[in-house]
Amino acid sequence: MSLSIGIVGLPNVGKSTLFNALTEKSVPAENYPFCTINPSVGVVGVPDERLWKLSEFSKSAKTIPAAVEFVDIAGLVKGASEGEGLGNQFLANIRETDAILEVVRIFEDDNVIHVSNKINPVADIEVINLELVLADLQTVTKRLANVLKDAKRGDKTALAEKAVLEKLDKVFTEGKLASSVVLTEDEKNAIKGLNLLTTKPILYALNKKAGGRNLDEMNDKFFDTLIDFLKSINAHWVVIDAKVEQELSGISGAERETFRKELGAAEGSGIDKLIQKGYEMLGLITYFTTGEDETRGWTIKKNSTAPIAGTAIHNDFKDKFIRAEVIFWKDLLDAGSYAKAREKGLVRTEGKEYIVKDGDVVEFKI
Repeated sequence: MSLSIGIVGLPNVGKSTLFNALTEKSVPAENYPFCTINPSVGVVGVPDERLWKLSEFSKSAKTIPAAVEFVDIAGLVKGASEGEGLGNQFLANIRETDAILEVVRIFEDDNVIHVSNKINPVADIEVINLELVLADLQTVTKRLANVLKDAKRGDKTALAEKAVLEKLDKVFTEGKLASSVVLTEDEKNAIKGLNLLTTKPILYALNKKAGGRNLDEMNDKFFDTLIDFLKSINAHWVVIDAKVEQELSGISGAERETFRKELGAAEGSGIDKLIQKGYEMLGLITYFTTGEDETRGWTIKKNSTAPIAGTAIHNDFKDKFIRAEVIFWKDLLDAGSYAKAREKGLVRTEGKEYIVKDGDVVEFKI
């Protein structure tokens, strides 16, 4: 499946810097608002050591990781839903993504301008989320006006849509996200075409700065308030240093960790943690195909049956599916070869009802 995540936030919080770190693709990341006028798109391989071990095992000619598309969207400001700061254009770009990565600044630096001239992460989140809510309110209000005519005639489809639109209108008027409302599957389907911004999952990237005045390291009340706020809305978040990750993006292996320590950053790749957190938030897993030609990771939703999982490779696999040969990746490596794995009964033949697991190595028979 194709996965697209839009990076949003106020100007000068580190969006483009994080994008550069994610994609190792250079886009302008200067110290002034609206540097990124057109959204930049980069495809990022999902970090997964299992993939490389399988590739080495199979002596594959190519190794292709599962991929996430990141879209760097220019900074939003208060009034974006009304067109401030080219807001409508950027909000339209967010509509095309599957999820939102909201970058929130948690460092103080007199040399990096903040649009509000103060660091208050919760206030920043509220500005961004309110603009998303107001944009969705406009969409719902416009759609309601169009549906009312058919609803008055007693059209059942229109009446059902009207009911869910009115429910959302009330929520938006209260300044809440659509994701705060529990909707039935029928209600979700009724508004699916609207592609509302606030129905998208949001992952918050709390951006700090190595050697800087970071709120999480200062026992600052604003950071405590931020964490309490994120917990109160059951949010997903990860702490990251976008600048360090950008500086380390061209370095690999043990050398990367050495430089990370010298820069005063926390151990382990923040980028890896961010992508893994995104997978967790979206309920995604990875299965593998492996052979001499290539080893490849495929992204699917958790609890996908084998025929549905096969559509990640090609849509025809769903209808043409006959069976699948499945083995857990570690079992295959431990066995030493497919032949030995078969001798031990580790390679299973599964049918249409099989739920593909994270880490499965699958060979589809069609």
